[in-house]
Amino acid sequence: MDTAVHIEAIRRDGPLLAEAAERAGLDAPVPTCPEWRVRDLLTHLGQVHRWAIRYVAEGLTEPLPLSTAAGPEGQDLVEWFRDGHRRLVAALAAAPPDLACWTFLPAPSPLHFWARRQAHELAIHRVDAQAALGAEFSPFPADFAADGIDEIIVGFHGLATSKARTRTPRTLRIRATDTEDVWTMRLSEEAPRTIRGLGPSKGTTADGAGDVEKEAVDCELGGDAGSLYLVLWNRLPLERVSVTGDASLADLWRKKSTIGRRG
Repeated sequence: MDTAVHIEAIRRDGPLLAEAAERAGLDAPVPTCPEWRVRDLLTHLGQVHRWAIRYVAEGLTEPLPLSTAAGPEGQDLVEWFRDGHRRLVAALAAAPPDLACWTFLPAPSPLHFWARRQAHELAIHRVDAQAALGAEFSPFPADFAADGIDEIIVGFHGLATSKARTRTPRTLRIRATDTEDVWTMRLSEEAPRTIRGLGPSKGTTADGAGDVEKEAVDCELGGDAGSLYLVLWNRLPLERVSVTGDASLADLWRKKSTIGRRG
């Protein structure tokens, strides 16, 4: 997906989140993040946006701790979030294509990484704000949702830190019915290895290592990309997608797929 599409997604979701947060109220609980209230959600995102801005605007090549600077009290917190969001969009839009800076997931370029990561960070937390309001979730374009699925299962769960592991080798397939995207996760005692883009008989490993024959799987999750996106981020229940095969593998995902809050 093009970097400009990610930046436009950030531009779109920021106001939706701010509006939902403002209407819900700062003390409203966030049911999709049970330990948080809306003020915690806004504070987290304001910190993440300012952290990301530094990499993009300053070209920092070494990791720095996530900002812990607290936002203002009361309703000014919403405007503080809006200000950080506007600055993030501006920094990404102004960054040169050959931006060099630190990243933590594989990407075609550092600019692509930061635009993509912040687009999905904001999209998922926009859902959290709408959940706090008790509102329907604004839908995602199918290709954007599929891109978010790819980021979590190929990106985050391709890292050595992934906890999605099994004692014996198992396979979990994710099939987006509206985009025809398919991913097959090979689970074992090691970090998952994902095959993406299965055709009639073969797929290509996510790391580009070569073709892999299509294989039978132990469990498959299927549904539209938007539903799968939110199920895989544990924002919707498994009942919102189809589960075929060994459902215990889907349950394992729910329990083991949480990722650290790196932004």
